[in-house]
Amino acid sequence: MPRVKTGTVRRQRHKKVLKLARGFYSGRRKHFRKAKEQLERSMYYAFRDRKQKKRDFRSLWITRINAACRINEISYSRFMHGLKLANIELDRKILADMAMNEPANFAKIVEAAKKAL
Repeated sequence: MPRVKTGTVRRQRHKKVLKLARGFYSGRRKHFRKAKEQLERSMYYAFRDRKQKKRDFRSLWITRINAACRINEISYSRFMHGLKLANIELDRKILADMAMNEPANFAKIVEAAKKAL
């Protein structure tokens, strides 16, 4: 039987990897083997950090809400408990945005939470 070479298949696979490796530094963009290794690492980091980003933002929102609550003389945990008792269903993203951009409205929400306690 004649020998079968992987000419077109290999070319397509290499092109796919090298296309994804655009923007990498030096040989990691030009050489298939190095590009493939770096791409595996990059994909791992991207997957991991998509999850991490959600945790980071939640932490940031909590920090901002806590700072605004302290200005209004209440702790974060008591504020969140008061919101639950007052049936105010605003998520942390919205609360953090209000605390930063609309402190007067945030103060009204804090007062409602304090009354519910």
